[in-house]
Amino acid sequence: MFILQRYYLREFFKLLSLISLGLALIFSILDLVDKIDDFMPSRPSLGSLFLYAFYNFPKYLLYLMPAALLTCTLFIFSHASRNKELVAIRATGGRLRILLYPFIVTGMVLSVFAFLLGEIVVPDFSKRSHELKDTLMRKEQKLTFKEGTLWLRGTDGSPVRIELYIPEKRLAKGVSIFIYGKELLKKRIEAEEAEWKYAGSSEGIWRLRNVTAYDIEEDKIYIMPEMDYPYLEPPDFFSEGIRKPEEMGIGELYRYTARLKSAGFRNTKLIVDLHSKISYPLANFFMILLGISLSIRGKAGGGLFAVGLGLLISIVYWFAYTMMLSMGYAGIVPPLIATWFVPVVFGGIAVYLFSKVPE
Repeated sequence: MFILQRYYLREFFKLLSLISLGLALIFSILDLVDKIDDFMPSRPSLGSLFLYAFYNFPKYLLYLMPAALLTCTLFIFSHASRNKELVAIRATGGRLRILLYPFIVTGMVLSVFAFLLGEIVVPDFSKRSHELKDTLMRKEQKLTFKEGTLWLRGTDGSPVRIELYIPEKRLAKGVSIFIYGKELLKKRIEAEEAEWKYAGSSEGIWRLRNVTAYDIEEDKIYIMPEMDYPYLEPPDFFSEGIRKPEEMGIGELYRYTARLKSAGFRNTKLIVDLHSKISYPLANFFMILLGISLSIRGKAGGGLFAVGLGLLISIVYWFAYTMMLSMGYAGIVPPLIATWFVPVVFGGIAVYLFSKVPE
């Protein structure tokens, strides 16, 4: 039995490497081709273009792993079933579930691998990809973002710190502005919040509220209920600089949503994205289990048909999962249901079918 397990695992990993790495590479190149017109004005080197595709590779590998696992499992075991290999194993007294245990463990290990890939590698590489894209498109990096806190320079060159920015409200909380003279700090402005306002014209301005201005040169303090500050970029500038959820790990994303909540704001989309970072990797385990169950029960047909069935199930899973996420983003269903309903349903079906695998 050990020899058979090793043989099937070897064939499984050979096919998995070919499909998952190949598809991730194809999608990375397609992403590069989609952006190539934006990069060409800066005449990028060939190495920079390949580096951009390389940075996107882990993201696509994470997204495509469940489909690749299902397809590989269906192909390997449907081929074995079609050639009566599984009948021969049962006829000689072998137990199919013992043969399949290494694949169950493999599914668990690959789910953990996908989780670590999405938690450690993908955020870092996505951030590098975004920075490289800005460089190739000749966009100057003027803003630093971490867990909701923004550091930037105003249009007058003054350093600005924003403790928390809420894009939906065009609202900044905890604004600190540092105005320098020739060498030393001459004024510091602290505001409880700043809101983008349109004052009867097409151009807007940031209005600071509950302002305390420290004039260091004159050693005076001014307290004002409101003041307009014209040296901050418009809201679109901040929205572009804020990291996307794929550029943040679970810890950073959780702390960011917690800070929003403590400030009285609930960003449902970020909460859904936070839960999806945990639920999505589990699809790898369920897909292996589902592939084993369907192929051994003789429901997967031949090799090419098994591949087609794997792609069809993967598309159905992806469509249902993204639809539930969209409903979660819109607030139609709670974040927990939006992110866990489809994995639990598919997982339940996979476990049930596996329990019915004939010995």
